[in-house]
Amino acid sequence: MKTKEELLKEIERLLAYNPEQKLEINPNYLEYLELEDLESIKAGLLKKVGTLNEEDLAWLEQFKKYE
Repeated sequence: MKTKEELLKEIERLLAYNPEQKLEINPNYLEYLELEDLESIKAGLLKKVGTLNEEDLAWLEQFKKYE
């Protein structure tokens, strides 16, 4: 089982759209969040990341230059 800190780091990576950009969530939130809360947040983000990527690709496709 993962620790709260590990889950928090995974959530931070999911929230960072640009891998070069470092995103940090205040670790003090871990006092108020249970493992189940963090796992739920991560699962929700994983679901949304897949959806966002498909939507973003479709949106970006309109700007593609065809020769």
